[in-house]
Amino acid sequence: MSIRRVSNTERFSTSFPLQAYAFEASPKRPERAEEFSRYLPYGEANRTLVAEEGGETLAVVSAIPMRQNLRGVVLPMAGIAGVATHPLARRRGHVRALLHRLLDEMRDEGHLVSALYPFRASFYERFGYVGLPRARTVTFTPADLAPLLRADLPGELSWERTGTGYATHRAFTERCLAERHGFALFPETRAVWLRDDDDRWLVTARVDGATVGVLTYRIDDHGGELAGDDLLVADPYARALILAFLARHVDQVGRVRLRVAADELPELWLTDLAVHVEARVARPGSAAPMARLLSLDALAGLPAGPGRARITLTGDRWLGGSHLLDGTTGRLELMPDAATGAAPTATLTAAGLSALAYGVLDPAEVDVRGLGQVPVDAAVELRRLFPRRLPYLYADF
Repeated sequence: MSIRRVSNTERFSTSFPLQAYAFEASPKRPERAEEFSRYLPYGEANRTLVAEEGGETLAVVSAIPMRQNLRGVVLPMAGIAGVATHPLARRRGHVRALLHRLLDEMRDEGHLVSALYPFRASFYERFGYVGLPRARTVTFTPADLAPLLRADLPGELSWERTGTGYATHRAFTERCLAERHGFALFPETRAVWLRDDDDRWLVTARVDGATVGVLTYRIDDHGGELAGDDLLVADPYARALILAFLARHVDQVGRVRLRVAADELPELWLTDLAVHVEARVARPGSAAPMARLLSLDALAGLPAGPGRARITLTGDRWLGGSHLLDGTTGRLELMPDAATGAAPTATLTAAGLSALAYGVLDPAEVDVRGLGQVPVDAAVELRRLFPRRLPYLYADF
């Protein structure tokens, strides 16, 4: 078995057949090959590796060079996608070998963090990934939004196709990237698919000329469903403006469905709003995202609380050694283990450290989950260093 990087055009005959078999209806329709050929230019920035034997592709994995906000700092991120194996070559270690090579290369090129949607979370936990919250799906009837039509809301709305409104949408997602923990964006070469496909409506909320919220959506039929993508808003006024727009569809659609971040509380948006909020995680087909640190450089300078702890990293290909973490200046400093000063010590896996950095697990939960050994005194300090936060892994669509 050999591993090599394939060009974007080679993906059509190497990676695409396996990815289509793994993630789509099968056998694939003849026209699907034409659709994939149309998509190829949007993957120019991708890095795709294949494992081959006797000229046959056995497994494939791709990385998309992205950016992600980690506690207020935007870092280069490797988005892992399209992990697939030939059905007769599964459980032979090909994906493991590919991921090792791919993450080696992405890390060497300066990607400090990585994220993905797993086919099995426990498999990727062994690669140092930890689970992040899944976006919530919210369903309600537009009739229940009627009170917002009588509200005196600042700002105005615009409505257009995504083909013409792409620049506005992209600019607002760039703002979200700078401000929102966990937020991630595709490179521009991939993101322009939204513009070129032009298959959604875009409603934009503005206050004093500045964009404060966006929602892309489709309507399946009269009396049917208005299916929104992620509701991206800067504040409650922006959210109310867009919900008031949806209220105007009361005689057109029977229900509205859209996605929101895990820290949204739709049941508190309005009095008498009958709403169904769901975060479904299942295997296969409905996974929560996962992420990990690829380099300790990702931690340097992050906002931190006034804690101080030593950590020993174990069992990982990319993160190791013993380090002193100090947040007394308000920014995280990494010092060699030989640095002076008493500090409690914890032993962490890469997944355990990633869980603390992304703010998804308390130090005690890291211990309970077997992602490290965290004594009580070390937990106190790590809790100060890494206050709990809920990341929102938006990543275009």
